[in-house]
Amino acid sequence: MDGVHRGALIDNLCRAIDSLNVSAPMNIHHLELYYYVAKHGGVSAAARRIPYGIQQPAVSAQIIQLEANLGMTLFHRRPFQLTKAGEELYRFIEPFFGGLNDVAQRLRGGGEMNIRIGSPETIQREYLPRLFKLMRLRFPGLNFTLVAGRTEQIEAGLLAQEIDVGIAPLLGKRADGIKRKELTRVPLALMVPGNFKPASANELWRQDRIAEPLITGPKDSGISQLFQIELQKRKVDWFPTLELNSQELIARYVAEGFGLGLVLVEPGATPPHGTRLLALPGFPTVSYGLLWMGILSPLQKAFFQETQTLAGAFPQKTKR
Repeated sequence: MDGVHRGALIDNLCRAIDSLNVSAPMNIHHLELYYYVAKHGGVSAAARRIPYGIQQPAVSAQIIQLEANLGMTLFHRRPFQLTKAGEELYRFIEPFFGGLNDVAQRLRGGGEMNIRIGSPETIQREYLPRLFKLMRLRFPGLNFTLVAGRTEQIEAGLLAQEIDVGIAPLLGKRADGIKRKELTRVPLALMVPGNFKPASANELWRQDRIAEPLITGPKDSGISQLFQIELQKRKVDWFPTLELNSQELIARYVAEGFGLGLVLVEPGATPPHGTRLLALPGFPTVSYGLLWMGILSPLQKAFFQETQTLAGAFPQKTKR
């Protein structure tokens, strides 16, 4: 069980102990050691079963201190037998310490190995299937839930505890509590019809006026804002005609002839039939990586390890 949940449960137990009107303070660690001693019938047996390293003399010393604080004997040593006071204390603390593992399992989702992942649709289609095949070799019972969205939507899902991890462009200011780790950097590109002329972005910028409609994501997204900043540096005025919510939609509308689409060359992405990617030389690459909150669970750590293993397969540039 993680420290936050264990601490909250221990606080509840301490309040319950206070309700007993015991005059001397009781150390929660001493109570935990006593639980193992009472359950397993002696100090030696307890020391062998306590799930963290502690030697028998240390157990004995802390149990003696607990008895001193209470002003009473809790058990007879030879032969081992709980006293009446010891039996009463054990009955009181046993539901708490005995139920810790069950509570931890429920907090982790009933013991099921499940991970909820937020990412763009392209990642879910092209990249995550390979990743989950690797994960299921390590965790045969793994289940997963996928949520599609942009970076800001993924961060909102993390803050609301609706997802466990995200894979997304790392653009813009990080929301409070969100942690990020870069996996790779990927380029921006224009998705154009296969027979589109001119043949390069620089030829496009030299036109007096770009006639083709521009299709982008929402204009307030980090990618759209970055693109407009770079256009301004080149003294090019070209603003979106269509604003769509995903790169999947942008690709579809380009393929249907509605204009040229601004896309991020996401890991595993391939342009639809009849289209191609036009490189944007001189434009900055975009950091792409992992997002999460708090302390990583063992399952999340394994997911991150496999993700980083596959990161080398991410495309790094487009064809000119």
